[in-house]
Amino acid sequence: MLDKKEIIKNLTILPSFDEAERDLEGGIRLHIIQRLYKLFQPLPIHIDIWNMVISLMYQGYIARNPLDKNYKRFIHDTGKQIINRTYDLNNRTDFRTTASSGVIIGFSGMGKTTTINRILGCIPQVIAHNSYQNHHFNHIQLTHLTLQTPHNSSLKALSLQFFMKVDEILGTNNYKKYVSRNLSVDAMLPLMGMVAHNIGLGLLVIDEIQHLQNRGVNQMMNYFVTLMNSFGVPVVFIGTPASYSLFQNEFRIARRVTGNGEILWNNMDNRDTFRFFIQSIWKYQWNRNFTSLNEEIIQLFYEETQGISDLVIKLFVNAQRLSISSEREELTLDVIKKTVKENFKLMKPMLDALRSGNPYRINQYEDLRKNEVFKVKEQSGLDIESKLIRKGEESKVSPQDALEVQRFQRAVNKKKFNLAVDDIRRSFFEGKSKGVPIYQILKDEGFIDDMNMWEGTGI
Repeated sequence: MLDKKEIIKNLTILPSFDEAERDLEGGIRLHIIQRLYKLFQPLPIHIDIWNMVISLMYQGYIARNPLDKNYKRFIHDTGKQIINRTYDLNNRTDFRTTASSGVIIGFSGMGKTTTINRILGCIPQVIAHNSYQNHHFNHIQLTHLTLQTPHNSSLKALSLQFFMKVDEILGTNNYKKYVSRNLSVDAMLPLMGMVAHNIGLGLLVIDEIQHLQNRGVNQMMNYFVTLMNSFGVPVVFIGTPASYSLFQNEFRIARRVTGNGEILWNNMDNRDTFRFFIQSIWKYQWNRNFTSLNEEIIQLFYEETQGISDLVIKLFVNAQRLSISSEREELTLDVIKKTVKENFKLMKPMLDALRSGNPYRINQYEDLRKNEVFKVKEQSGLDIESKLIRKGEESKVSPQDALEVQRFQRAVNKKKFNLAVDDIRRSFFEGKSKGVPIYQILKDEGFIDDMNMWEGTGI
């Protein structure tokens, strides 16, 4: 349980640096620059993720006190039923879970996985208990485990990965003991839950959740809901914006995530956070001539990276490499621009889409979709997301929520909202008021492609 200052201290990783190293041979300095890839500068969003992870872990343990008689009886009875193959996942009334889930959805390159690994790295993964409050207590606890979502959405592959990773960390033989070639997924899930109980698993992290394919989404989500409800294991999902629709479409997961831990991580705006980030790394220059940070450089860095932290570091590293190898030994605007031209070729279409601010162009790249949930808060204090207005969604909300949705719709029709300039709804309202066809408005603003360019090509 740490305060903000202690959290920042625990997360910070600063590379080794000595100004005297600027006088070393160029070949040596080219290797030294690689230290920058180890840098971890905590930002406000990292504090939010820390608090989410710790909260989920602590809350998940509340109902799983290994010294509680009722819980010990539940573990014993569950294990016996699983062994005898009489365990029923759908009929569990003797265990009330306190586990929940969290989700981190953000741009590629913002450091989602790195941040989670850094936070979990501050927590001992394995704890060997000998005693508790002067009582004998012999237990090995696994506080967290990270799994990668299989590319083919295979539940069996995920289950096998679970057993293998637990065995790798603890030196156990669960895979050999429980897994057989003909064992079904339905049979594996209770075994996973039993192992999770036995090792006191505090948190399960599922990374790259966007790999879930349509045919495997519902089955996989049911899998995670069961893991939380029946065995009390909190789950954190990590994915790119391509995975956001998975949670919107699965109401049970969305309900659990909302209010417990939902981090939507877009690229940084050219404001305080981005400027703080670039200022924090700028002193790590191994060019012979130190270049002071100025407004022109800040603007150029943002223009060429669009506030994606991984690209900021890569541009900073490669610009230094170019200045050293070319013997210029100074970070100039020309060096930075040349670095972008030589090293960011593959990313140019994506970065151009971000610079345009055109949602149509941005949405062509699933990893770059901005997660901007449009909400309205009525006097009742209830938040209604605009996605609830979609046709067919009314059946999933209560009558009171449906009434709030109707109020939301009336408010939209009356144009009570201050919509952003690039908001497609603004185009709709303006076109309607001017009598201009909506199609023409959307075409003029770049939301619709002009297909005339393909005429005569034979395509």
